[in-house]
Amino acid sequence: MNRKIFLDESDIPTHWYNIVADMPNKPQPPINPQTGKPAGPDDLSPIFPMSLIQQEVSSERYIEIPDEVREVYKIWRPTPLYRATGLEKALDTPAKIYYKYEGVSPSGSHKPNTAVAQAYYNKQEGVKSIITETGAGQWGTALAFACSQFDVKCEVYMVRISYDQKPYRKIMMNTFGAEVYPSPSERTQAGRNILAEDPETSGSLGIAISEAIERAVQDDQTKYSLGSVLNHVLLHQTIIGQESLKQLEYAGDYPDVIIAPLGGGSNFAGICFPFLYNNFVNGEKTRYVAVEPASCPKLTQGEFLYDYGDSAGYTPLLPMFTLGHKFKPAAIHAGGLRYHGASVLCSQLLKDELIEAVALQQLECFEAGVTFAKTEGIISAPEATHAVAQVIREAKQAKVEGTEKTILFNMCGHGFVDMQAYEDYFAGKLNDHQFSDNELKEGLKDIIDMQPDL
Repeated sequence: MNRKIFLDESDIPTHWYNIVADMPNKPQPPINPQTGKPAGPDDLSPIFPMSLIQQEVSSERYIEIPDEVREVYKIWRPTPLYRATGLEKALDTPAKIYYKYEGVSPSGSHKPNTAVAQAYYNKQEGVKSIITETGAGQWGTALAFACSQFDVKCEVYMVRISYDQKPYRKIMMNTFGAEVYPSPSERTQAGRNILAEDPETSGSLGIAISEAIERAVQDDQTKYSLGSVLNHVLLHQTIIGQESLKQLEYAGDYPDVIIAPLGGGSNFAGICFPFLYNNFVNGEKTRYVAVEPASCPKLTQGEFLYDYGDSAGYTPLLPMFTLGHKFKPAAIHAGGLRYHGASVLCSQLLKDELIEAVALQQLECFEAGVTFAKTEGIISAPEATHAVAQVIREAKQAKVEGTEKTILFNMCGHGFVDMQAYEDYFAGKLNDHQFSDNELKEGLKDIIDMQPDL
C-alpha cells in the first residue's frame, strides 16, 4: 500500500472542468439590481477582464488552461495525495481515508490555483493593478504571489479580525509585493460608513469585498479579483479533483464520500466537481459533504434567495443560500469560512439535493485538527479542521456500522501561520457559538422584499 501518491508535471491537467455543462438544473442568472434583469457582460466589465467574464457565463464542459498558467502551476503542482494510515489506526476504523494536500503551494493553500489564472488573464488585457479582499489571508497571499509572477500590482483589504489575529499573513503578502489594509478602512466610503456605525467592528468578508470593488472601479487600469464564490473561480480549482481522480486510479480506489470545507465554495468545488461528473454521467453514487462553521451556517440554516455578494450592495444579485449580506459572523479563527453566502453553483447543487451540508462547532474542529497533527504530521489551517472533524465523524460511523468505505477530503491548507488560533484553543479561550433564529431573521429582513420577479 502506498502511503503517498505523487504525479509528475505531465499529469497537470490541460483543461479546467466546467460543471455547468452537466448540471441537471442550470443555475439561475445573476440579476442587475438597477434593472431587475439578468446581468450581462457589460454589467461585469468595470470589475473583471472580459476573458474571465466569458468563463463566468460559459457552459462549455472543458476550458483550456493557458501554457503560461501551467508553467507557474509547476512550482507546486501536481500536489500529493496521501493515505491517512495514522489517522485510520488512531480511529480504529474500517474506512480508508485519503487526503489531497494543497498546503504545498506558495501561499500554503489551494488559493493560487485560481489566483495565478486570474493574474494571467488580467495581465493579458493590460490591467496594471488588481484589488481584492481576504478573510484569513490565504487568498490575499495567493493573489499577491500570482501578481508577482506577472508583474501586476496588488492591493488587499483584509478582514480586521484576521488582520489582528494573523499578522504573519500580512507579512507574507508584503513579501510578495502587495499592499495590505485592515477592513473596514478609512480608504473607502463603504469602510467609512461601517466604521461610523460601529467603530469596534471586527469586519467581514462582505465589507472587505465592498471596499475592494469600490477601489477597483475608480481606475480603468485596475480590476477586482475574487477568491471564491464566482463560477470562474470554482472552475480554476477543478484541477484538484482531476488530479485526485488520477491518483486514486493509481491506488485502485474510488471514494464513497468526499468532504471539504465551504466558505464561498472554491475549496469544495475544486475537489468535488470532477467526481460529480461521474455521478451525473456514469452513475456513480459518491456522497459530497460541505462543512461549514456553526457560527455562519448559510447552507444548513440560511435560505435560498437572491442576495448581494458584498455588504454595501455593489455586486449583482446572486441566487444562493445566504444569511443576508449584512450578517455579521462571530469572530472565529476560521476566517475563510466567515462568509454570508455560498456560491451559485454549490447553492444550486444543494437545492437539488445533489450534495449535503453539515455545520460544526469550532471546538470540535480544533480537537480534530490536533488529532490530525499527531497522527499525520500536518497542522491544519482552521478552515481545514472542519473537513477533518467531519472525516472523523464518518470514520467513526463506519466503525459502528462495520462497513468499509473510502473517504476523500481536501486538506486545503496548513496552519503554520495560524498558531495564534491553536494557542487560543489550548488556553481555553475559544468558545462554541450557538446561531440563533434572531440572527437569521435580522440578517434576512432587508432582502426578502427585494427578490426579482423572474
